[in-house]
Amino acid sequence: MPTTVLALLVLSGAALYFMTAEERARLARSLVTALRHAIGAATHSASSGEPLDESLRARTGWCVVTPLILGLNALVFTLMLFGSSAAGETQTLIQWGGNFAPRTTGGEWWRLISAAFVHGGLLHLAASIAGLVPLGVVLERAVGRVAFATIYLAAALVSGVISLWTASPTSVSVGASGAIFGLYGLLLASLTWVGVSRPAGPVPWILVKRIAAAAVPFVVYNLLTDHLGTSSELAGLGTGFAGGLLIARGVTREKPPVRRAAVVLAAAMLIAAAAVLPLRGIVDVRPEIAAIVAVEERTASSYEAAVAKFRLGRLPAKALVQLIDRTIIPELQAVRVRLNALRGVPREQQPLVAAAEEYLRLREQSWRDRVAGLLKSKMDMLRKAEETERAALDAFQKIRPDTRESPPAGD
Repeated sequence: MPTTVLALLVLSGAALYFMTAEERARLARSLVTALRHAIGAATHSASSGEPLDESLRARTGWCVVTPLILGLNALVFTLMLFGSSAAGETQTLIQWGGNFAPRTTGGEWWRLISAAFVHGGLLHLAASIAGLVPLGVVLERAVGRVAFATIYLAAALVSGVISLWTASPTSVSVGASGAIFGLYGLLLASLTWVGVSRPAGPVPWILVKRIAAAAVPFVVYNLLTDHLGTSSELAGLGTGFAGGLLIARGVTREKPPVRRAAVVLAAAMLIAAAAVLPLRGIVDVRPEIAAIVAVEERTASSYEAAVAKFRLGRLPAKALVQLIDRTIIPELQAVRVRLNALRGVPREQQPLVAAAEEYLRLREQSWRDRVAGLLKSKMDMLRKAEETERAALDAFQKIRPDTRESPPAGD
């Protein structure tokens, strides 16, 4: 059965890629309807008759946070289907709130939370739903809605911060796995207190099997993918466990008080704020590199066209000099000023910036040598210009491959 379900999900993802906008709209409506039925079945299921199950229902009643989280995840994914680009593309993930270091550390700190509600594909969303529902309908009733929501948000926040530290600054982190791992940490903390207090009745095996059956594929999926990152997920688990030790104390006797949840959330926010302080202002240099490449291609093309006219006697040498002095060199100087003004360049992109600076220095010098050679009609100066140009273009080739992948665009 698990193999069949996995195969169906993979085939569904492939089919989604080739759907038209109208077909995606119909699928989105069907997805919302199916999800509503699933939430209803999970939250309104009949009582199992177990004493633990009865006590949980008496303590909290209806689950509210779990279906709300599911609904938000499904809503965001459904809206992503209506975008101009595919749901899993980088620009779409950033547009809908993915954790992208240059945007997050540039002031959009809300992305540390919003990324937990963005998913990179149908299979990714299905894994999050599978990991959350069986756990959520039990744990939310055990610790209460406020404590449950607090751990979810705190784990999402901390895992998002760890992602900024461990993932590539040019990658996009999305998914609820860090937050859901936080809930599993809360479960472990709750079971720890259950073991300490030694309640009269044991935990029903049917409950353990239900949660484990969902946890295993959820954990395996997240280990095999890199939507968020193992370090971030472990940080979420640790956050849930540490916060759960405070929140879930006495959980066998009563629902944890709200003030404990407030303390845990405040602590998570303070830790996150201290951790992200050194990361402020991370930039992605790829847009500036792309601008440099565009300037080289445009100026080289315009100069070649002018040289062709010069060779036909339709353009004087003075016009070539003016083209270089008034157009080409000022454009190179403009992109050089923007490049030098960049702050917060990530370590992995610093060699790229160094190569770009070397190219701009040599390229401007090659154009100045060419101007001198044209004005004085000296072949040795023109040959020197060509040698400098070759060195500049060698440096140019070091930055050009990194521009083949389009840099993320703004909203």
